[in-house]
Amino acid sequence: MIDETAAGGRATPALGAPRRLERSQVVARPIHEVFAFFSEAANLEAITPPFLHFRILTPMPIAMRAGVHIDYALSLYGVPIRWRTLIARWEPGVCFVDEQESGPFALWRHTHEFEARGPSSTLMRDTVQYLEPLGPIGRLGHIVFVKRALGRIFDFRRDTTARLLAPSAAAQRARSDRNGSQAAVGPEAA
Repeated sequence: MIDETAAGGRATPALGAPRRLERSQVVARPIHEVFAFFSEAANLEAITPPFLHFRILTPMPIAMRAGVHIDYALSLYGVPIRWRTLIARWEPGVCFVDEQESGPFALWRHTHEFEARGPSSTLMRDTVQYLEPLGPIGRLGHIVFVKRALGRIFDFRRDTTARLLAPSAAAQRARSDRNGSQAAVGPEAA
């Protein structure tokens, strides 16, 4: 969801109040596994749509913690873009926040929150406060392009996260066996 109303946060008089994008999804994995997946910076490339030609420039592996800077390169319609973020907040198993230090937005603050929903399920919540640059031109760009592009990016992220973190068939069988289910799953069921 992209909230078209002012989102609070740091308003810049020349640019206006930040916008807010919120997404959430439940992943059938324990919180420690889900947080570990998102703690690995290299996984950001896997959950970013190919049309962005996204690459992490900071040497890997990146030891995630508050104060870490990460540099990226991407391309949108052939236009190269450099982006640098700061991990402004890091609470393992709970949340982390990345803030743009330089890049395409006047403001970008992405909060990633994780909440256990039982022993094998996690609610993930993304909240992005953002503001496009260039005042009225940027606002027009939001209407024509940015809002739709962010929707596509976060849809891809949701779908890819669900696929990459889906429980394996073996794990599903083990859960079924523990629950006393007689349903067979997989090729050996034939």
